[in-house]
Amino acid sequence: MNRTADQRAYFAVNIILAGVILIIMGYSAFYSPDENKYPVVCIHEKLTGEQCPSCGLSHAFSLIIRGRTDEALQLNSASLMVFLFFALQLFIRLGLGVRNLVTGRWLKQTAWADALISSAMALYAFYPFLRALWTGLFL
Repeated sequence: MNRTADQRAYFAVNIILAGVILIIMGYSAFYSPDENKYPVVCIHEKLTGEQCPSCGLSHAFSLIIRGRTDEALQLNSASLMVFLFFALQLFIRLGLGVRNLVTGRWLKQTAWADALISSAMALYAFYPFLRALWTGLFL
């Protein structure tokens, strides 16, 4: 089966994004929220002493992976929505990657639909952070 450059590029994008999501999930699974030994710290909190809208997200992801969603929502109220975005995106990336291997039909339409749906999902999941940014600009 001869694949076009567009098919190979779309497949590569899906696999790379799935890999990034798996790294995020692996990071969350590896570090325990109870030990608080995360290597990545919030620069905003370090510099200003104030929490930013995304503070607690790493800890919350670790809690969600362990099934402790109530605690995660206490750390960051947007954590579950963002986690679900990444989880759904992982399945979408893998599904579209496999679909692309099997058939390249409707590639342009699939890519457009993927971009629109994923963008809408991202806006919905990350809206609390955007709202915090927008309101912070006007205060």
